[in-house]
Amino acid sequence: MAVQNPTARRHEAQGGPPLGPLALVSTALFVAGLVTSTLLADGAVFPSPFGGAGATAGITAYFRDHTDAVRIAGALQFGSSVPLALYAATASARLHRLGVRAPGATIALAGGLLASAFLGLCGLLGWVLSRPESLGQPGVVRALHSLAFATGGPGHVVALGLLVAGIAVPGLLAGLLPRALALGGLVLAAVAELSTLTLLFDGAAVLLPIARFGGLLWLIAAGFLLPRHRSDPRVRARTGPRTPHEEQRA
Repeated sequence: MAVQNPTARRHEAQGGPPLGPLALVSTALFVAGLVTSTLLADGAVFPSPFGGAGATAGITAYFRDHTDAVRIAGALQFGSSVPLALYAATASARLHRLGVRAPGATIALAGGLLASAFLGLCGLLGWVLSRPESLGQPGVVRALHSLAFATGGPGHVVALGLLVAGIAVPGLLAGLLPRALALGGLVLAAVAELSTLTLLFDGAAVLLPIARFGGLLWLIAAGFLLPRHRSDPRVRARTGPRTPHEEQRA
């Protein structure tokens, strides 16, 4: 019976947590926050920040009347940011281990950590908005609400696009992911970057849920399909024989 090399066993142990479950947990916590807060608020959804000065009263009333919904949503959103950060770190390390020398792995790490930070900050701002001492000043509520939208909306989504792109590009060039999935990731990443226009045009906010939920689903799929080792037969089947120049490009 063959005995596994101790060095190989240590290398395997350093592979990090599985990516697919991390993405599933992050997505589940985020969706749970949305669903739970909507149910606790009797169907009322998180108010839009795009109303004029006359919308301040309605926004303040939402946070005053649904403090439990806002607090729970903020807590679950903050919780969702933790596995997202772990996903980014693990995916970056795995890409390096698979031989990726291009900037994609670093872009994935930077984008994922930024996306996690913005999402966590949005959750903390939601918790602040649920505090009684914040609700007595409509101007403060409106400012915190806008900041929560900016961090959890375009701030988070644009960075999430960098995470997706950082995995999709080497996944395509090195054959680490199915071609259709990698190309779909590039499209989603482009939509995520275009959501920056939300800061200039209110109508561009329609891009946010497309890039957000599409990106989360893509990360789940990529997490389960990204191989742990270059020797994985799925990689050989996708790439075939590779030249030294192709290895360097990856």
